[in-house]
Formats: sequence, structure tokens, C-alpha cells
Amino acid sequence: MITRVTSQSMSRFAQQNLQSNMERLARLQEAATGQSKITRPSDDPSGTADTMRVRADQRANEQYKRNIDDAAGWLATLDSALGSATDALHRVRDLAVRSGSGSVSDTGREAIALELSALKDELLAAANTRYMGRSVFAGNSDAPAVFAPSADGTLNYEFTGPAAGSVERRVDAATTVRVDADGRDVFGTEAGGDSAFALLDAMVADLRAGKPVNGYLADIDARLKTVVAQRAEAGVRHAQVLRAQEANMEQSVSLEARRSSVEDPDVGQVILDLKLQEVAYQSALAVTARVLQPTLMDFLR
Repeated sequence: MITRVTSQSMSRFAQQNLQSNMERLARLQEAATGQSKITRPSDDPSGTADTMRVRADQRANEQYKRNIDDAAGWLATLDSALGSATDALHRVRDLAVRSGSGSVSDTGREAIALELSALKDELLAAANTRYMGRSVFAGNSDAPAVFAPSADGTLNYEFTGPAAGSVERRVDAATTVRVDADGRDVFGTEAGGDSAFALLDAMVADLRAGKPVNGYLADIDARLKTVVAQRAEAGVRHAQVLRAQEANMEQSVSLEARRSSVEDPDVGQVILDLKLQEVAYQSALAVTARVLQPTLMDFLR
């Protein structure tokens, strides 16, 4: 059977072929200028699903990075405060040993008492250390001070933080790290009779009563041991956060590589394909122009 080919059918086929060439050319131009293989979900449905998962993982990883940075700031502040407390207690111990010397005069004991009072203020400042408006020794409490003067106006200091609760930061999908310390564990409480501040007050009172305070060395060493242990624990957690920071950076690079493999086109290949498609389109135009010559009817129109 012989199929009759008319000028109209040839024109229609030529238009369809030209339109297909133009569509491929437009897609390649869009890929070259937009720098993405996927401009709409219909371009690559499975690739679209993959890139959505990767981008969700990237957003989660960015949030973990913010958490890690905040945790590192908390723990660095905590370590600094515990370091200040450690230095203050070492100095307290030195003064207690000196006070036991038989050559210390009343004036010398008063000088030691004054320095101990200053060290108590220094210790109190360390205990009330804040990071971003939050105390690093009060857990979830928003109290303005962790340790504050008692209601009766005495110089005893009591913990004003919560009975429980701690500040934690999630550093990855499965790990949280505590970034604060309980002030009661570090400095003690007046209710328990073992606070560092009450200890210093007692030493000052004895010195001004003419008594040496080297008998408090065991209590000072116990408090110093507690502070050092708390600082070591904070250091372990800080090291964990720093390791999480490195892992987070590696994960960020890995996720970006995965996203790039799904979305980003091979620019060199796209440009080559674009040039080839331009040549093919120009050739199609030239061939169509030679094949579909104007007829008498075209002139009569």
C-alpha cells in the first residue's frame, strides 16, 4: 500500500521535528545557565527524591553544627570558671599553711583574712559565671545568681538553682552532651554545711580571733579535689564536643558531595551537548527550508 505524502504532512512533520530540537536545545540551555540537572521534579523523579533527602540531612547537620558551637561555648566558659575556682582554692590553701607559722603577727593574720575575703568574692564570681545570659552552674534555672546572700543578710551563700535538671545539647542524631555543672556539687551548699563560702567565712573569723587556720587544710583539699574532678569531667565532655565538631565537618563535606552528584551537571558535557544540539537545530532548519519550497498556493495567499 502506497501512502500519499502531501506538502501539508511534510510541513507538519518538519514543525514537529523542529519543535523537538528546540525543546532539547532549551533544556540544555537551562541546564547550562541554571547549573542544575533538575529544574523541575519531572526532569528526574528519583533524583528529586534523593536530593530532597540529602537537603533534609544537610539542614539537620547545620542545626547540629549550631548546637555543637553553642556546646563548645558553654563548656569553654565552664572550664574557665572552674579554672578560676581552682586557682582561688590553691591560693586559699597557701594562705592557710602560712597562717600556721608562729612568726605571723596580728597584722599578718589580718592581711591574710582580707585576702581570704577577696578570694571568697573571686570564688563567688566564678560560681555565678554566665554564658549567653545563662548561668553555667544553675542547670535549667533562670535565677539571676547561682549563689546569693541568705535572706537574713548573713554572709552565708546558698544555692538558688533548681533541685534537678541540666543543660544538654544534641550534637548528632544519637548523642547529647551535658554542657553545665551543678553548683551544689562544685561549691557545696550552706544547707549541707560544706559550702566553700562558709569555709572561707569560718577561716576569716578564726584569723580575726587570733587563731591559725591550718587546721582547715583537710577541708580545703576536699573542696579542691571536688573542683578539680568537676573540671576534669567538663574537659572530657569538651573533648567529646570537639570530636563531634570534626565529625560534623566531615559529614557536611560528604553530604555536599552527595548533593552535587545528584544535582550539579557536568558543565563541560552540557556545553558540548549544547553546541551539538545547536548544530543539529541549524541543520534541521536548513534542510527544512530546502525541502519545503514555496508553492503557487503560497504566493496566491
